[in-house]
Amino acid sequence: MPKYFEDKEESKRPCSGVREDLKTCLLESDCVRIDKKTPKECLQPGTNVNDQCRALQVAFFECKRSLLDTRTRFRGRKGY
Repeated sequence: MPKYFEDKEESKRPCSGVREDLKTCLLESDCVRIDKKTPKECLQPGTNVNDQCRALQVAFFECKRSLLDTRTRFRGRKGY
């Protein structure tokens, strides 16, 4: 399960909680442990990664994209 909390004190970077969850999910996946691929290779389309890691990848992409969206910059990120 994701351990993502937006209000983490240690990290000041945006989307860092989702990044940490994606990293741990990929490191614990069969693609990295059994197939001995790098996490970057496991994120490529067509590889065998579980649905939770794919959902975290989409959430990380959406979080990063919201940083560039000018409407979000003025209104603030969702959930606040």
